[in-house]
Amino acid sequence: MNHVVCVKWGNKYISQYVNVLHNMVKRHTTIPYEFHCITEDPKGLDAHINVIKLPSHPGIKTWWSKLWMFGEEFPLKGNVLFFDLDIIIFNNIDALFTHNPEKFMIIRDFNRCRMGDSWQNSNSSTMRWQTGTMNFLWDEFHADPGRVTRRFPGDQDWITSRAKNEINHFPDDWIRSYKWEMIGFKDTKARRGPKWTFLKEPVVKKENKVAVFHGEPKPFNCGDKWVEDNWK
Repeated sequence: MNHVVCVKWGNKYISQYVNVLHNMVKRHTTIPYEFHCITEDPKGLDAHINVIKLPSHPGIKTWWSKLWMFGEEFPLKGNVLFFDLDIIIFNNIDALFTHNPEKFMIIRDFNRCRMGDSWQNSNSSTMRWQTGTMNFLWDEFHADPGRVTRRFPGDQDWITSRAKNEINHFPDDWIRSYKWEMIGFKDTKARRGPKWTFLKEPVVKKENKVAVFHGEPKPFNCGDKWVEDNWK
């Protein structure tokens, strides 16, 4: 079974982000799948979204919440494709389910646009794995979350270090940074009322499938026409 999963923890992202992600996946996928949101607060989620309740745990907060998906108690079985909520899917993503099957797939961190091919750190905005194959990421974190969070600034730093022998990167052109790669690393943005707009149009190539909005702006507060046309 194929699963698409997202995590909504705390109040950083409203339920609209989950609902829009659900709509974007539905528009751009032909492979059968089930859609799930892991959260402690399901209020406002569309009825077609399966809710998985986050357990209470001292390490489950902010981006560290993602690691619970790798644990034995995670209730899904099969092929899991994870997306952060601050993304836009705008082209068919079937290949994300099938590329390099049975392998742990993740994206190369977006500092690649400055550092080049030598940059091998990973970014956890998009990941795919078979359940049961990466349990150590949660098991070791669960045993002593303080040790991990003191040493690593975020979940993707822990994943980059601990799973270095299992990591395979999706092709860079499939999943791009909106502001650093599609707009351009040195471009600036301007305030237009409640939203930010960039001063030039994004470059969208036929290979591109997903745009990631790390930092600011997020899709919710970006007034670019391309964003408004696709984040819905």
